[in-house]
Amino acid sequence: MAAEALYVKDADSVDFVAAAALTSGQVIQLPDGRAGVVEGLSPVAAGDLVSALVRGVVEVAKTADINILQGGQVFWDRSADTATFTGAGSGGDFYMGFAYEDSLAAATTVKVVLNEKPNYLIDFNGAPDDTLWDTTAIDGSGTTPATIIARTKLAFDAVAEAAKAVLYPADTKKHAPIADGPIFEGRIAIYDIGNAALDINFGLANGSHDTDFDSVTEAVVFHLDGSALDIKAESDDGTTEVAATDTTVDAVDDTYAEYWIDCRDPADIQLYIDGVNVLPATVFKLNAATGPVFPIVHLEKTSNDTTADVRVDFLRLRTSDL
Repeated sequence: MAAEALYVKDADSVDFVAAAALTSGQVIQLPDGRAGVVEGLSPVAAGDLVSALVRGVVEVAKTADINILQGGQVFWDRSADTATFTGAGSGGDFYMGFAYEDSLAAATTVKVVLNEKPNYLIDFNGAPDDTLWDTTAIDGSGTTPATIIARTKLAFDAVAEAAKAVLYPADTKKHAPIADGPIFEGRIAIYDIGNAALDINFGLANGSHDTDFDSVTEAVVFHLDGSALDIKAESDDGTTEVAATDTTVDAVDDTYAEYWIDCRDPADIQLYIDGVNVLPATVFKLNAATGPVFPIVHLEKTSNDTTADVRVDFLRLRTSDL
């Protein structure tokens, strides 16, 4: 009986005919969408048969002055020929893999596990499935978070009343013990911030609240209040409370930013906005918390006619014992 399958080659590399001149070590994108690193001796001329590495750990140049955390996604910036933490979309950037280890701002390179995806405990990337996500909204006129172009919008109308809109995972299996070193990742935009009656919080918490997020007993979050675009940060682990502190970074209207909260050391949590470590000398803490915690976006307003509009591209949570 003829063999049902024949060995061709290992899956660590791909052979192809070069469409243009290439150099050894050059990062390219293959027709199947994967990242590849050109192997062999330089130079490679158009028409040559060449091989590209598609698996393994490679070290590449990194965008200056940004942090990429171990396990975080890495993209290749075509225009700058460097790795970075997010894809620009319009520039033809492509996904490369995840970071093999922390590469902090001073580092000029990052090690990348080629074409692998991080293992998230929870990965919200689109319209919330109500069996997994709580999208509670409370007010007199029934304002609810709505989906827009497969993304989530939390909003208040102009009716003068107290209101809440919140998004968090209802499935308790997607909540993380503090001891598991949770890392929060979120891409969020402020489209309408209203006035002084409004509070916006997003990050990690052990619960929600109908009228006052400050009543949540354990949390580390980014915070905006009133009509100010100042992004603040705060934490409370039930024993030590760190009051809302200005990160000195301002939200930009109608513009997404990426936010990370690194709890691998719960006694000294580090926060990042668009890859930049903010308030590194401020000691945010969850080490006295009992947890578990989960990603949350929480809007509230007092009895007022202020409007609000906060949009969520993704919310992710991964954990680590290291």
